Amino acid sequence: MEQFLVDEKLDIKSLSLEQLTEELKGRGEKAFRAKQCYEWMHKKLVRDVEEMSNLSKDFRQMFRESYEFTSLKMVRVQESKLDGTKKFLFQLRDGNLVESVWMKYKHGNSVCISSQVGCRMGCRFCASTLDGLERNLMPSEMLDQIYAISIYTGERVSNVVIMGSGEPMDNYDNFLQFIRLITDGNGLNISARNITVSTCGIVPKMRMLAKEHLQITLALSLHATTDEKRKKLMPIANKYSIAELMEACAFYMEQTGRRITFEYSLVGGQNDTEEDARELIELAKPLGCHINLIPVNPIKERDYVQSDEKHIKRFKKELEKNRINVTIRREMGRDIDGACGQLRRSHMKQEECKEC
Repeated sequence: MEQFLVDEKLDIKSLSLEQLTEELKGRGEKAFRAKQCYEWMHKKLVRDVEEMSNLSKDFRQMFRESYEFTSLKMVRVQESKLDGTKKFLFQLRDGNLVESVWMKYKHGNSVCISSQVGCRMGCRFCASTLDGLERNLMPSEMLDQIYAISIYTGERVSNVVIMGSGEPMDNYDNFLQFIRLITDGNGLNISARNITVSTCGIVPKMRMLAKEHLQITLALSLHATTDEKRKKLMPIANKYSIAELMEACAFYMEQTGRRITFEYSLVGGQNDTEEDARELIELAKPLGCHINLIPVNPIKERDYVQSDEKHIKRFKKELEKNRINVTIRREMGRDIDGACGQLRRSHMKQEECKEC
């Protein structure tokens, strides 16, 4: 369990029930004590060890002194006047910031979480990557975004999307532990089928994930239909070709029986032509993929612009004519720094200005 050490303390909220039982048994505790602790953390969602009222004072003291108990600090909440979307900015134990988004749909509440502080993938249309990668998030730090939001809203989260700041496949082991914890029947017990993870296309990790045979949905951030165009938008394309990506997607579907989603951000004048639509059809049809068209959320540090409504509708119509399952993502939280990394970046700049 060395991977869960924080400043030489064990990050207790990152442990599975089995790992926690083993840890506490090593301290002479009975197995039921681990179950009690686990439920306090992952079902009752306590924010402090002192809230674990059925544990002795001595045990709580040992717990506090021996373990790191992750509980993110809520720094800022923005609520959209357009659709009620809430954007959260959290501070981690080391002062770093991450953001999450709560979205209300007819089918339930969704939370989009971050998997890293920043990102090193360098996608040209994303604010998350502008300052590079600071560090990976622990499983507990991914979980606690959901826990803190559940407490704040007072509503159950039924869907989780790992599409916030960071590349989950670049934090693979912690991401995988997070999935095991969030789907555990002893905790929030969110169905794996209600979890979507987005990747820019780290092929070896996509194949590793396929072999786990999880029932989560894999969404590939494709965003272009040729290697040449993709390289302009996404540096990862210099390492893995579209042909390699399609092979990895086919392998994932073969291993899991789950349909892949292609995410396709429509950037005006870059990837929104009729030719792009036809090439996208050729990629999606053999796999039976769902395509999620995303009107790109402009960021002031880049000169990319959103495709106009006419182009978006024409692009969608071309796909539908060829019996491709396609949706246009609802734009949520446009008025509250809705795109990945925008709130964190704007807050950091405000803090810098205060120090000037």
